[in-house]
Amino acid sequence: MNNHDATTIPRNQTPEPDTASALGRFFVALGDIKLAHSVFALPFALLGAFLVAPHKDDAPHHGIDWSPFAGMLVLVVVCMVFARTWAMLVNRFVDRKIDADNPRTSRRAFASGALSTRDGVVMLSASALGFIAACTLFGVFFGNWWPTLLAIPVLIWIGFYSLTKRFTWLCHIFLGGALAASPVAAAIAVDPGLLAHTPAVFWIAGMVVCWVAGFDVIYALQDLDYDRTVGLSSIPARFGWKRAAWLSRSLHALAIVCLLFAWRSELRFGAMFLGAVVVVCVVLVYEHLVLARRGKAGIPMAFFTLNGVVSLVLGSAGCLDLVSL
Repeated sequence: MNNHDATTIPRNQTPEPDTASALGRFFVALGDIKLAHSVFALPFALLGAFLVAPHKDDAPHHGIDWSPFAGMLVLVVVCMVFARTWAMLVNRFVDRKIDADNPRTSRRAFASGALSTRDGVVMLSASALGFIAACTLFGVFFGNWWPTLLAIPVLIWIGFYSLTKRFTWLCHIFLGGALAASPVAAAIAVDPGLLAHTPAVFWIAGMVVCWVAGFDVIYALQDLDYDRTVGLSSIPARFGWKRAAWLSRSLHALAIVCLLFAWRSELRFGAMFLGAVVVVCVVLVYEHLVLARRGKAGIPMAFFTLNGVVSLVLGSAGCLDLVSL
């Protein structure tokens, strides 16, 4: 639960990782945390940034002022990479004993011993320092020190969700909240003064909370029996498969409601963003049909492929709508 692997590879098909060198251990870590899965949060961070992007003569109809904004976008991406790396390393590190006892996750790098405790401390420190340094560059180059001030609280927040399954079945909401920080944090980094006047950022964040929590419930169905056996908390472990599936559907319905409010609250969102909302609605319905028809076998498609489509479609459509003014 909350440890996102697309597939489980049998032991006899998994090559031994190269951990003899620091570079080898680095690539083992990257493979374990699946950097490509940044696709779930990065498009929403970029959308949050575009919603408060600086405009020429401070007039939206004059177009985005790319001279400062391009550099801001680069830093947003760098911050997102470091932040997600930190969060996933925390997850793998603190769950290493739990993962080692779960047949589905026992081959993960820390659980299997491919990476040591020392490796974890070094990599966690490096990703945290990288994130703080990238946040500080917003102050150095753009005079905005809010990212620096909030860097450590953000790291604590996005790392905390990994502990929540030990004491609450609302852990999925905490994961949603961790990813929902991305559009708000990006907006603060670009222009904190505009955030209070841009309610769509908060509606997008609300959508991310509900959407991520909904698909994390689906993911956690894989470990329903294991979580119950060892006393871990999750919605499937607490309510069973059928009720968990309905709660996931309800969360995704709330996500669509949040998107509609985002569209209504932001005059710059037009037909492109609304069309994306319709596509997302169709994709989420299909996701639950796949789960209902295929059960556990449908989780890889329902979780990874379809949710990747959701984030890419929404993020791209929203940014294009804002750029095409």
